[in-house]
Amino acid sequence: MKNFKFLAMSIMIGSMMAFAAACGNGDDATTTENNGTQQEQQSGEQQEDKQLQGEIAIDGSSTVAPIMEAVSEEFSKEFPEVKAPVGISGSGGGFKRFVVGETDISNASRPIKDEEVAKAGDNGIELTEFKVAFDGLSVVVNKDNDWVDQLTIEQLKQMWTGEAKKWSDINPEWPNEDIKYFSPGTDSGTFDYFNEVVLEEEPMVKEATLSEDDNVLVKGVTTDKNAIGYFGYAYFLENKDSLKVVPIVNSNGEAVEPNNETIENGTYEPLSRPLFVYVNNASVKDKEQVYEYVKFTLENAGDLAEEVGYVRLPQEQYDEQLQTLEGLK
Repeated sequence: MKNFKFLAMSIMIGSMMAFAAACGNGDDATTTENNGTQQEQQSGEQQEDKQLQGEIAIDGSSTVAPIMEAVSEEFSKEFPEVKAPVGISGSGGGFKRFVVGETDISNASRPIKDEEVAKAGDNGIELTEFKVAFDGLSVVVNKDNDWVDQLTIEQLKQMWTGEAKKWSDINPEWPNEDIKYFSPGTDSGTFDYFNEVVLEEEPMVKEATLSEDDNVLVKGVTTDKNAIGYFGYAYFLENKDSLKVVPIVNSNGEAVEPNNETIENGTYEPLSRPLFVYVNNASVKDKEQVYEYVKFTLENAGDLAEEVGYVRLPQEQYDEQLQTLEGLK
């Protein structure tokens, strides 16, 4: 009888121990699960902490600005912690800051000059040029101007150097009224391009109103029937309902109006030109946000350029430049 009681007691104790062990294993499983969840949360927090951050200093051409403003807007959706405001002090103004190391990226509607490259070198700055789009420098007149249907480069030079000061000086059948001039400022790459191609380095007429802000030029031309101005193609498109673009006679004697096709195929010459961004090589190498921004620019510049009124490059040019960027990093 005693043996039976002892056996029964052993069985009971064994069952209780097994139950306790089972409960203990359940606690371990819960602990493991909780630990796993905590680790995942910590990992997620670490990834948040690693979200790309910082600032990118950008300045330069008002002509290139619409493209780069679109780039910054789209880039901020992907990298909201990166600040990349776009300044518009003009190509020359942007280079003044860029060559002394104040900015990471300089937008330009003309190639950088040898003396600017030399100054950058004096300050230990190595740089790389990237093309982002094509532009057609657009000559515009007031919407009510019903006498101008085309102009030659020589006629433009006569007007903008002051050799011809009235419309009738160009054509006796045109109004005997003073021409009102609206031009980008001297820090603008558009001014430099016009100065080289049209004025051939001769002084611009003193009566011209100059501004780095293309919107000021648009307003000037729209409010004066005798006005003429010029700026990037995108600004004409943005204001095409209130401005009249002037076809320009090219080297083949054809009067050609700027549009996507004529700018890309080169028939709108000599006023078609590429648009650039210049990057500080050290910024690309040392600042992850700058590298990602330039990469994003080259991957999206074609679409964004067309959205704001410019003309995309052939895709292979963007691809080649992306390889160049990788080499900098």
